[in-house]
Amino acid sequence: MKKLIILIAALIVLIPSLGFSDMLTIRLGYYMPRALNSISPLGNSLWDIELTQMSMLKSDYRGSILGGGYEFFLTPQLSFAVSVDFFNKQNGGYYLDYVGITLDNVDFQGDYAFPAQHYAGDFEILHTFHVSMTPVQFSLKFTPLGRKTRLIPYVGGGAGAYFLSASVRGSIVDFGQPQLVNDPTQPDLGDFNIYPVVGANAHETRVVLGGHAFAGIMFPIGYRLTLEGEARYHFAKVTFREAFPPPDYDKFDLSGLSLSIGLNYWF
Repeated sequence: MKKLIILIAALIVLIPSLGFSDMLTIRLGYYMPRALNSISPLGNSLWDIELTQMSMLKSDYRGSILGGGYEFFLTPQLSFAVSVDFFNKQNGGYYLDYVGITLDNVDFQGDYAFPAQHYAGDFEILHTFHVSMTPVQFSLKFTPLGRKTRLIPYVGGGAGAYFLSASVRGSIVDFGQPQLVNDPTQPDLGDFNIYPVVGANAHETRVVLGGHAFAGIMFPIGYRLTLEGEARYHFAKVTFREAFPPPDYDKFDLSGLSLSIGLNYWF
């Protein structure tokens, strides 16, 4: 709600200075990142790692997307649009296959991850995973029947600057430092690896060039108002350089489909 208020206020401030603006749009939708449809245990992106190792579900990272913008009508069928969308999701979870045990002996001091299949553990290893996407989009929009019909279908697309971010905060298992152990209380395991549990506060935001395509239909409900239903696909991938750099991590994909309803005010 706070973002909606800020967006409306910003657009109201902009309208007087944008004399060419012919339509103001506010929309609310549901966003479905494409990567959540193709998670593979063999992948090495943040999506793959978090959603195969942790208790978070794919459905946890689908959710609401808020958008708005304005349009300048170039011809009765063609317009130029500038719009902004906001997508933001954060969830916490625990490692599915490991539990934490605190050791204090001659060989090991600190917190270590043990296989959950064989140990109850002293604590669950928890962290949050957060993703966000804020695209500033520039589009051409085509209304083949014009703007004076009872139903106004439209299609369009374009490009823009996509602000993409991801973060992991809490405790993680450091799989890069395996420690070989033999626990006499678990003779069936023989020699096996445990891993240090360390703190994580990794966050990175990058701006990349992305694209989008959309189609929808508007329904007049008043002299200057129309309702719209729209499907919009975003194309947005990023290579993080600092917090989640390659080759440890693959390119992060936040492309996906949004289905939205909106309200248009015509000037």
